[in-house]
Amino acid sequence: MKFLDQAKIFLSSGNGGAGCVSFRREKYIAFGGPNGGDGGRGGHVYVEATQDLNTLIDYRYRQHFKAGTGTHGMGRDRTGAAGEDQIIRVPIGTQVIDAETDEVLVDLTEDGQKVMLAQGGNGGWGNTRFKSSTNQSPRNANPGEPGEERWVWLRLKVIADAGLVGLPNAGKSTFLAAVSAAKPKQADYPFTTLHPHLGVVDLGPGERFVLADLPGLIEGAAEGAGLGHRFLGHVERCAAIIHLVDATAEDPTGHYRVIRSELSAYGEGLIDKPEIVVLTKCEAIDQKALETAQADLEAECGQTVFLISSVARQGLKPLLSAVYQYVDARRTAERAPEVDESEGWSPV
Repeated sequence: MKFLDQAKIFLSSGNGGAGCVSFRREKYIAFGGPNGGDGGRGGHVYVEATQDLNTLIDYRYRQHFKAGTGTHGMGRDRTGAAGEDQIIRVPIGTQVIDAETDEVLVDLTEDGQKVMLAQGGNGGWGNTRFKSSTNQSPRNANPGEPGEERWVWLRLKVIADAGLVGLPNAGKSTFLAAVSAAKPKQADYPFTTLHPHLGVVDLGPGERFVLADLPGLIEGAAEGAGLGHRFLGHVERCAAIIHLVDATAEDPTGHYRVIRSELSAYGEGLIDKPEIVVLTKCEAIDQKALETAQADLEAECGQTVFLISSVARQGLKPLLSAVYQYVDARRTAERAPEVDESEGWSPV
């Protein structure tokens, strides 16, 4: 299945049905009076998150969604049926954004979360509603209200626990394949990864987390160079960023600065997320050059730099354990009950 994380769709809720003008006409019953029923309301348009989907590919081939129109009212005080609702099912992690104002209308982060995006029009009143002491035979009824129309963007931000960033050919796909059962494309040329890949890292019972491999960034991505910043939204929800730097590059420290500059240009708090810096392909250079690259990179980033070889499967376990500490800390914080600071106690 092809991965698609962005789609633009048109939503239209249903129009309300018109009210009815009708009078009771039965033999042997005098002064029957009005009995026109109300029109039914138009159908609503909902968006619902489901764990059964992981891409927006369905919305590439169908962009228009319209709810049903309400049925008109009928005689004998019969109210028209409501129009059929339209439910748009999307993967968990999808944001719905107004196409005109760029306002985030809803962020769907839980399975089964359901939100109305367009409300159906109310049905019109039948002539029974207009009967009064001074108007015994009303001959007017209301038309149904029109529904709502709007264009929206669907943007999927995968919910991963940790995300891989780095320049093209930094070894991200090889690392993901080495630590999980994922099978991303691997090759010795740039941009082999054209869309995000997910893998589940299993460190033991109860110690699992989801790792996201993103297409490589290059200098100038903020201005649209390469694949641009389009896929960085997928690491906004991560507990930590794993920054992979190619140890065989001429200037690993310079590569590190390039990615940090692009993360800063993107914004959304990525520059402040916990970062784990890793030198990859350590089996391909001699020990002295590796120690020099490690020392220079540690001086630049101000933290311990992990050394790994995904091909030789060296140094992977200590790195994954460090990543899981961030993941576990966030999960613990999410499970913690809210504390009432004014009273100094937490609800049971």
